[in-house]
Amino acid sequence: MSNTAAIEARLADLGVTLSDPPSPVANYVGFVVTGNLVHVSGQISADANGPIKGKLGADLTVEQGAAAARACAISLLSQVKKACDGDLGRVVRLVKLGGFVNSTPDFVDQPKVINGASDLMVAVLGDAGRHARAAVSAPSLPLGVAVEIDAIFEIA
Repeated sequence: MSNTAAIEARLADLGVTLSDPPSPVANYVGFVVTGNLVHVSGQISADANGPIKGKLGADLTVEQGAAAARACAISLLSQVKKACDGDLGRVVRLVKLGGFVNSTPDFVDQPKVINGASDLMVAVLGDAGRHARAAVSAPSLPLGVAVEIDAIFEIA
């Protein structure tokens, strides 16, 4: 089985469908390819119902935050798939995730929230999904979303 087919099979097993990536809402692009790196702009937590909003430590649980981070990861994968002309098999590895969590000043479980994205990346990409990462608090995020994550991928 090719790497592309293996990744697509893992996505199907996880019940994840990658749709066309969301369009930027301001003066930027969804990703930039430079050399063998794809820098993907921050993807906000959103699903079929729209933005996933809320503040961790106030009105969202860690589990809800992790689900929001997983939604960001799905958008990141959609962006890198577009950058690779539809072929996720070109992904050599996920280099880094930068995770921002809309949280109260006393909330300390940002890493557990961003695990929602990290866990999905490893489940989809295998060892190539293991990455460096940041998981930080933010007093607010665009549109009031719970999580925003950007990424850097190495591609062939």
